[in-house]
Amino acid sequence: MNLFYTPDIEDKFYQLNEVESKHCIRVLRLKEDDQIHLIDGKGNLFTAKIIDAHPKRCTVECIETQAEFEKLDYKLHIAAAPTKNIERTEWYMEKCTEIGIDEFTPLLCQFSERKVVKIERLFKVITSAVKQSLKAYHPKLNELTKFKDLISAPFDGEKYIAHCYEGEKTHLKHLCTAKQNALILIGPEGDFSPQEVELARANGFKEITLGTSRLRAETAGVIACNIVSLANQ
Repeated sequence: MNLFYTPDIEDKFYQLNEVESKHCIRVLRLKEDDQIHLIDGKGNLFTAKIIDAHPKRCTVECIETQAEFEKLDYKLHIAAAPTKNIERTEWYMEKCTEIGIDEFTPLLCQFSERKVVKIERLFKVITSAVKQSLKAYHPKLNELTKFKDLISAPFDGEKYIAHCYEGEKTHLKHLCTAKQNALILIGPEGDFSPQEVELARANGFKEITLGTSRLRAETAGVIACNIVSLANQ
């Protein structure tokens, strides 16, 4: 399936932007009357026919629409501190998008080693993963958010914080159930501070473990996403 991201599509006829047009005509060597698929990131999957195979402004005609294509029965929001090596964060966002996720929030914590992120770059990584994994929904990407602001914001669902401190914690797989919205916090390489864990607990977050292994921050994010996905299959 040749899939193109077209978030501003509204009419029956649509002109791909220059980048997508080049990929469609020059790279894939598609021509007039060939069929492609478009997604708007809001759940609509369009079947379209190429009517003008121009390499800079390819025009297509939408001939079929599937609404809510493979819509999930739950909402998953992961708020994770970006890693010092931003490529690891990009990898985590790519893999979570492939598995299935609704929302990402880069989290600024007390022990965060990275305090600045390029949202545009991360958005492109997510978009590429959406297209590669044939998703009709584009995950929401929020700006870098302070820990205190995130945990005090309202959320309709279960809230979890994963950390490595000793104490009573429950494995996420024993708490997560089907069709249940979830917000999961993943800390930086140096973990959350004890004060942050206590503040999260005071704001209704349940303390969780993701297993006995000591995981990299980005690995923890992917495993958490996969546990939620498996609970809904």
